[in-house]
Amino acid sequence: MDNAARLHCEVASARPDRQWIVAVELPDGASAIDALRASQLPMLCPEIVPESAILGIFGKVVPADHRLRDGDRVEIYRPLAADPRDARRARVKAARSRR
Repeated sequence: MDNAARLHCEVASARPDRQWIVAVELPDGASAIDALRASQLPMLCPEIVPESAILGIFGKVVPADHRLRDGDRVEIYRPLAADPRDARRARVKAARSRR
């Protein structure tokens, strides 16, 4: 196998109770979704659906067909439980009502 034609990447996912970082080796030209599938994380975490997963590279959201470069870390983002601005407004409102 020619290493020049291979990419070495990581796929990362986290839940409140656990995190995973899986190293994968892919052919040159592979996409973010290819890395997700190669990681086998959807088998470990049934809530991860590759076709609808929100993916990113080092904190920046990318489309599933984004071409990877050697050393990239593909991140799987969970949906937010609540809009952060709405949650902050609710905390401020609750704090003001306790005064």
